[in-house]
Amino acid sequence: MADNSRIAVILLSGGLDSMVSAGIARERGFTLHALSIDYGQRHVRELDCARDIARRLGAERHVVLPLDLRAFGGSALTADIAVPKDGVTDDIPITYVPARNLVFLALTTAFAECSGARDIFIGVNALDYSGYPDCRPEFIASFAETARLGTKAGVEGEPFAIHAPLQHMTKADIAREAARLGLDPGWSWSCYDPADDGRACGLCDSCRLRQKGFAEAGLPDRVAYTDA
Repeated sequence: MADNSRIAVILLSGGLDSMVSAGIARERGFTLHALSIDYGQRHVRELDCARDIARRLGAERHVVLPLDLRAFGGSALTADIAVPKDGVTDDIPITYVPARNLVFLALTTAFAECSGARDIFIGVNALDYSGYPDCRPEFIASFAETARLGTKAGVEGEPFAIHAPLQHMTKADIAREAARLGLDPGWSWSCYDPADDGRACGLCDSCRLRQKGFAEAGLPDRVAYTDA
């Protein structure tokens, strides 16, 4: 049962990780306020999933905020650059959106302060991921201190807690956590470049990491992939 006196703001992309992070917040008794960013990404499927997840998890409020990062470009997700499909590498890939989590967490903190919330949940993880620097523990810790110094709540002694409950989980761990929480992976979307028929491409970094996680967990994914 959610406690209306304890609000958590969830950065909800519509992906598997953010869905599981939201599920954990709900399990911990928080009333959910969700924020999704319409940043001009290549497709709207994940935003549709975010709306569905917010509804299914009983979010009291869900804001979909327009912020068109195509004006900056610089990423295969926000510019006319092909999404790489040759396999996951150790380099920071072109699907990295410059400073995305830094920008998004700043907006999430503003939303939390307006909502009277002091708890923020983000679904980043630093084990099975594509090398994004804004998914690392040191970034999350640094941002929490920035939020303490740069907000009215923080300087008045009510700092924000930045929860990253998946931080040290593998994708297999996250798949198992979704199952434990009773969350259907088919509610979420991970693919960067879906096919014209709406199926996930199966070849982008995000698809590869997701498929690997469910295979290692021995669990069904319930997302349709192309034959490729």
